Amino acid sequence: MSCYPVRGLPLLPGNTYRDPTKSNFHRSQTFTYKNGIALPIVPKAGIGGEPIHVNQLSLSDVDELANKRPTLTYGQARQAPPADFIPGHVAFDKKVLKFDGYFKETVHESPQEYYRVRRIILYYYLEDDSIAIHEPEVDNAGLPQGKLISRQRLPKNDQGDYWHWKDLNVAMDMVAYGKRFRLTGCDRFTCDFMVSHGIIPNCPEMIPPDPYIENRQVPAREHITPSDFDKLKQFLTYDRKVLRFYAYWNDTDNMFGECRRYIIHYYLADGTVEIREVYEKNDGRDPFPVMVGRRRLPKILKNADVSFPSISMEVSDQEVKEWYGPRDFIVGQPITLLGRQFFIYDCDEFTKSYYYQNIRGVELQPVDVIKKPAPPDKKWIPPYNGFGSVEDSLENCLSLIPKAPKKDLLKMLENDKIILRYEAKMESRNPEDRNRRFILSFHVATDEISIFEPPLRNSGRIGGKVLSKIRIPKPGSNVEKPEFYTANDLAICSVVEVLGCRFIITDADEYVYKYLEANPANYPHETLNSFQKKAQDRKTQMVLESIKSQQKEMEQKARSVSFSDPELAHAMIGGEDSLMVPLECRQLLECRPEAQSQGDPCAPQLQRDPCAPQSQGDIQALQSQGDPCAPQLQRDPCAPQSQGDIQALQSQGDPCAPRLQRDMCVPQCIPAGP
Repeated sequence: MSCYPVRGLPLLPGNTYRDPTKSNFHRSQTFTYKNGIALPIVPKAGIGGEPIHVNQLSLSDVDELANKRPTLTYGQARQAPPADFIPGHVAFDKKVLKFDGYFKETVHESPQEYYRVRRIILYYYLEDDSIAIHEPEVDNAGLPQGKLISRQRLPKNDQGDYWHWKDLNVAMDMVAYGKRFRLTGCDRFTCDFMVSHGIIPNCPEMIPPDPYIENRQVPAREHITPSDFDKLKQFLTYDRKVLRFYAYWNDTDNMFGECRRYIIHYYLADGTVEIREVYEKNDGRDPFPVMVGRRRLPKILKNADVSFPSISMEVSDQEVKEWYGPRDFIVGQPITLLGRQFFIYDCDEFTKSYYYQNIRGVELQPVDVIKKPAPPDKKWIPPYNGFGSVEDSLENCLSLIPKAPKKDLLKMLENDKIILRYEAKMESRNPEDRNRRFILSFHVATDEISIFEPPLRNSGRIGGKVLSKIRIPKPGSNVEKPEFYTANDLAICSVVEVLGCRFIITDADEYVYKYLEANPANYPHETLNSFQKKAQDRKTQMVLESIKSQQKEMEQKARSVSFSDPELAHAMIGGEDSLMVPLECRQLLECRPEAQSQGDPCAPQLQRDPCAPQSQGDIQALQSQGDPCAPQLQRDPCAPQSQGDIQALQSQGDPCAPRLQRDMCVPQCIPAGP
């Protein structure tokens, strides 16, 4: 709140009071603008609009106090007279900046001009920063000319800024109300004003000529002496004589473009040119061989203008300055005909002879333009993702609609229903899996493998199908190009790894042996040798089992006879009812010592005949080892007790009686009957 002194009392604390009802405390305005010039105002009211009781200082008094310089020695200094204040509208009155320029106006629907150039004069008024644009009037222009933009402040951008004289310069573009003006020069006053304010004008430019006005100018007359060339003589001399050139047009830079071959004919009789297209078989194009009919082609026009409508109008003879001639067609150089660039790479023999006789200094060397077909781009196949087979995944990459993988139909027809069955066991650390037996079936037609486990009673396993028909890749093979198991890899004692499980092939059925013997050339020697060795081992085992079974039968018969009569027991064992050995088994037994000495894998491990014990200790040793030919009793019933027994047997005419003590159990001949 304001403080008011009491009239008649000194202005001391306690002699003033405050008005509690007063609510206006703003100060009066002392500064304003007029025509862009800042002007001070002497306040006439105090705070809140209260009257001022003290004397107010005038503007002159304020300036005097501001310019007063106190001195201590010589007294008060003399004041300098204040400078007169000149407003901007007075200082820049009738001072205008002038710029010359032009703008381009687009012309629509006119075949003679695309745009026209219109000159302008830009006036910038320094008094209020306004701009006016005028167009000088041209006689018979047919256009509304004069004032284009009246005097006003032109907006510079969308932020509310206006064009200022500091933004203008020569050789720059100025945009006003969507139209672009190009400033090309200025007058002397404008140049001096900008230099005085530190702005150096750019170099002036030339206003480009208007294309339409240039075309309307009448060209100067040309006086050409008529030629004395006789066209009739040319026709009679060169009738039916044609120059033939081979060229091609390369349009591969454009979309769907290609390199196409052409034949260019130049008729010497009248100087006409014909262009024919070369078609190939099954190229998919319509048979229209003539691309350009026989006609004279202009090389240089008198008034070559870009705006000339060459598509809709033909060129007359008066507008052509030069036509194409034989010297323009040179082998190994390009030539432009009707907007297309042809490369001439060869010509015929008549053309070569004509150039050799009539045109000197031109060598027609053919150019080899036959390009070898580029190798096809190598298709990148994505890696196998693990879904389905490798062939199925590959078909998804080769076509949008995948097809079934191709199969070897000839192989499937030849090997249809041929299945090779093998017996296998599982190689596992678990002792419960060691006794498990599996049937591994190999389908020759498709190289697929299926595994079946025969059910076994009281084993705790159900059995049945373990693996359906599938091609099994070898362990360690490449995922992109896997190697699958074939019949060549399935040999005795070979290992087949399926989904982390290892199966060892132990045997095969009889059909596998016969199939391998019938087709030995299709399988490696290692596979055939493994099956041959297994077959020999089986035959040897069968012989030993047959001998063991016959030995048991003879022993049972010997036990049924009274052991009180040893001669009768010896007759039962070594007589006509002696042990019957088949011929093939006998051959195996006879070849065993010899085969063992030669390293035959089918030979027994002992060098001595297991059926010929040398002593009582040998018999016990054979019994302890489980030899099938060893006698079951401690005393061999076939062995004679003394020398007399041997002679008695010989006197009885026993043909199978042993001659030596060591050949007691091995028969020397085959009895004729039972």
